Amino acid sequence: MKVAVIQLSAVGLSSDALRAYLRTCVKEGVSVVLLGEYLLNRFFKELEQTPLAMLREQSLHHIEALKNLSIEHNLTIVAPLVQIKGDKIFKTIVRFSPQRTFTYTQQLLINYRHWNEEAFFANPIAPLHEPMHFKIDKFRFAVMGGFELHFDAMWSMVDALGIDVVLLPTLSTFASHERWRNLIAMRAFTHHSYIVRANRIGEYQEPHTNVTWEFYGDSLVASPEGEIIEHLGNYEEVLIIELEKKALKEARSWGFRDAIKTRSSSQQK
Repeated sequence: MKVAVIQLSAVGLSSDALRAYLRTCVKEGVSVVLLGEYLLNRFFKELEQTPLAMLREQSLHHIEALKNLSIEHNLTIVAPLVQIKGDKIFKTIVRFSPQRTFTYTQQLLINYRHWNEEAFFANPIAPLHEPMHFKIDKFRFAVMGGFELHFDAMWSMVDALGIDVVLLPTLSTFASHERWRNLIAMRAFTHHSYIVRANRIGEYQEPHTNVTWEFYGDSLVASPEGEIIEHLGNYEEVLIIELEKKALKEARSWGFRDAIKTRSSSQQK
């Protein structure tokens, strides 16, 4: 089973680069393609200044175009998208397959003073539920937003679902490079799963300040043994990797999931 990450700066769906990379994915036998956060939409700080009518028009266009691309190339495409319902703005991740489209409304949003998605988006603040999950070619996939990676409760559900591969679209910036790598590797190892992370490139310059937000790329794949086995630099690139059931089986000999499952079963008796 082959999975691809397309690493770009902010682009529209008319982007020749995006379409060219999708054609490459088809030639290489890829089944699933992952895009990074704020790749098809403007960066969050820019969204705050964008009229609602424009966001609605972009959202509808993106959904229709990605549906068509999925069908045209016979690919599953996982893409973060801003969606509008009524007068409310939601941060979502959408899975486009040739047969159906599924939407996951991100459950945990960053809420810091300089970057407060929780206050801007209308995503419900509610008890957590399972992340989006699906199965392709005997591999069980889950999808979660980059910020959700930090929360143990999300990973308990990954374990309970028996997930093999976690797809992780992110938008990482500032001096967070090593911290993200370490956290991803740790989660992959302790939860016996591949993690495929898509991070975008480019930058955002804050108006009237000297602060530049640099999005540094480093899209990567962590193995179930907690090793970074493939990664990109800080340029426009595509990463294609073949995932192996054998690697999952070997990593699961550590027995972390089994230890929890045994104790959960004992509590239910």
